[in-house]
Amino acid sequence: MFVVNNFMMALAGIIDFILTAYMWVIIGRAIISWVNADPYNPIVRFLYEATEPLLGRIRRMIPISMGGIDFSPMILIMVIMFLQSFLVPTMKQIAMNMG
Repeated sequence: MFVVNNFMMALAGIIDFILTAYMWVIIGRAIISWVNADPYNPIVRFLYEATEPLLGRIRRMIPISMGGIDFSPMILIMVIMFLQSFLVPTMKQIAMNMG
């Protein structure tokens, strides 16, 4: 049973890392949107392609834009923070209770 326990703990750690990395990608996208970045730059293209599917979905579901400010990155970051504070500890707790 310790194998499943270790697997769940490792999976929780990987999910936590991926969520943190994606949060930084979203922050980078928000910063890039403040300046007139070259849309053909590979880094700018990566940031837009990696974040637009989720940010676009949030904009369609909750059209929150006041005074030209897009709040969808902030909403997505709050969702990520919720997942990090709920999903990851829950997975670790389940793993600890298995062993």
